[in-house]
Amino acid sequence: MNVSSVLRDTPFSILDRSRIREGEDGPRALRETVALAREAEALGFHRFWVSEHHGVPGVAGSAPTVLAAAVAAATSRIRVGTGGVMLPNHQPLVIAEQFGVLESLFPGRIDMGLGRSVGFTDAVRRALGAGKDAAGAFGGQVAELLGWFSGGQTAYPGVHAFPAEGLRPAPFLLATGSGADLAAELGLPLVIGGIRGEDAMLRAVDRYRAAFRPSPWAATPYVVLSGTVAVAPSTAEARRLLLPEAWSTAYSRTHGVFPPLLPPETVEAMTMTGPERDRFAAALAGQLHGSPTEVAAGLRALLGRSGADEFLVTTSTYDRRRLLESHRLLADLLT
Repeated sequence: MNVSSVLRDTPFSILDRSRIREGEDGPRALRETVALAREAEALGFHRFWVSEHHGVPGVAGSAPTVLAAAVAAATSRIRVGTGGVMLPNHQPLVIAEQFGVLESLFPGRIDMGLGRSVGFTDAVRRALGAGKDAAGAFGGQVAELLGWFSGGQTAYPGVHAFPAEGLRPAPFLLATGSGADLAAELGLPLVIGGIRGEDAMLRAVDRYRAAFRPSPWAATPYVVLSGTVAVAPSTAEARRLLLPEAWSTAYSRTHGVFPPLLPPETVEAMTMTGPERDRFAAALAGQLHGSPTEVAAGLRALLGRSGADEFLVTTSTYDRRRLLESHRLLADLLT
């Protein structure tokens, strides 16, 4: 792909985690996600995805197929989906039925992003009935889920997933662990982190493309890079957008709880412990941020090296106004 046209020719999409801000609540975060989806559609983004988290104080999105239905109902053109449904937490039949309903109500617009993560803590995993080892059965679960759209399963004679059978929501596999290899084996589009740990990402993408087996779901490999992209008038302003999420990540890694987002000025005024400071620095590293010119150059280079087919923006920050402005500035770069 010509480097000068790579941004214009690459679809860009948005994943919103329905992050809760300090002093606010989950219902407001969910309503803001729906509002952001309408803005994303108006700005010309290709997809809008929502995520699945359970028992997390700082994240309201616990039921992604329900939230995806609200997003799809509030929009008219943009593709809508999950990034992703964590399949170890669910029975494949139920997920097939849910996506069958979504595809029936919003035909041709539904994406079925699938992940293998289990609950964040032992208590959450017990409540979900999915232990740490549940992720090991992910490949079989994905195969079973896809099979419900084609017809009944031999393991469950006489059982059918209505209204999913015969429908085709677009499946995507989130590359955690051996996800890139599984996506190649099953012939599915791949979603993979594209900024932090770039060398490992490029190796995984190469393996995926080399081993890809065409399937009824995808004839050729399709790679979606994902990552944080923060755009502001200056580099310093863009970096401040990253501080709330970086602190929340650092706190979760040192205290075991993923908290609501704090204002950047609160984060800047903090006195952190050594482990907190190390985790905070690690969370900030490898994030693509800066002025429009800086971000455009970074994205062109990243997309050029990877040959990715699409980019999924996963940015979260405290100030939703500034998040929307970042998305607007990014959209301007794509035209």
